[in-house]
Amino acid sequence: MFDFVYWLLSYVVPFLAVLTVIVFVHEMGHYLVARWNGIAIQTFSIGFGRELVGWNDKHGTRWRLSAIPLGGYVRFVGDMNPAGGADDEVIANADPELAPRLFVNKNVWQRIAVVIAGPLANVILTFVILYALLLGYGRETIPPVIGDVIVGSVAEAAGLESGDVIVSVDGYPVRGFEDFQRYVSTSPDRQVTIVLDRSGIEKSLDLTPEVTEFEDRFGNKQRIGRIGVSRDVSIDDLSVYRPGPVEAIGMTFDEIRFIVQRTVAFLGDFFVGKGDVEQLGGPVKVAKVSGQVATLGIIALINLTALLSLNIGIFNLLPVPMLDGGHLLYYLIEAVRGRPLSMKVQEMGFRVGFALVLSLMVFTLFNDTIFQHFGILR
Repeated sequence: MFDFVYWLLSYVVPFLAVLTVIVFVHEMGHYLVARWNGIAIQTFSIGFGRELVGWNDKHGTRWRLSAIPLGGYVRFVGDMNPAGGADDEVIANADPELAPRLFVNKNVWQRIAVVIAGPLANVILTFVILYALLLGYGRETIPPVIGDVIVGSVAEAAGLESGDVIVSVDGYPVRGFEDFQRYVSTSPDRQVTIVLDRSGIEKSLDLTPEVTEFEDRFGNKQRIGRIGVSRDVSIDDLSVYRPGPVEAIGMTFDEIRFIVQRTVAFLGDFFVGKGDVEQLGGPVKVAKVSGQVATLGIIALINLTALLSLNIGIFNLLPVPMLDGGHLLYYLIEAVRGRPLSMKVQEMGFRVGFALVLSLMVFTLFNDTIFQHFGILR
């Protein structure tokens, strides 16, 4: 019994807290833009399945908390399901007052705005969290100076020397040695461009970090990049950098741009056969990571929420029917053609999209619970 309670509090509760915040913000993005465009909204649900708690607002929207807390949806009047399939009977028989407020009767640009609002809301949540943490806590940093260069390493071959001051990596400014480590470690087997300052002279070097398997403090194995440099750190080297409100905006945008670029590169690796399936994770892995991060404190969990929110926003923009990106693709084609795709083509696309999303969910769940537990992929 004690083990179950510990598991519940350590893993399930942090995971559901993070997921609920992210889903609520995502769906609220859809909801607000739909309201601004005069669209009739039937349901706003956190979770799926049987309703646990619910109420109707003055606009006729049913707000509900459902039994399966693994997602959520906004359902417009005239939609037959959370995936957005149209209820032709409701649409055909809609009274003249309701018809202009149906989602399907809005112009294509209004529908595009509603669809893109969910992922955009996730990006905004990430920005707000990172910006607030930066202003509130600043950044603990150490000077970005190379200490030792390992003989025979990638760094030595590329020409890095002890005492070099790192200026940027792939165009991302390096404000501390921790930035340099992060930019390199997230680029395993991927070329990076390093700009450095050597005795007042700026130089640019290209190198490719070697792939190394790293085990974090929780025992999770990660595939990272290393180039063979180190730096001794004393207490005098540590400092807290507190940017002003304007500078913090630029730093936050840099951070978001970095996360997006690395996420896209990570996904791109799978299309060229370089991806590591062990790095993919579904609900079980996210729950595990959420629980582990929660042990580091509330700030670490908030940081994780920001990272997951941005990644969910990116994932939802993939041009796969069933996702926001699939709807967006259909509407963009409609905007170019001047008329929508046939219902037969759309339905075929949704079936393919459903199969892809379901396959990915099954694979990641299997990877979480079977492959990683027994080490089958090693």
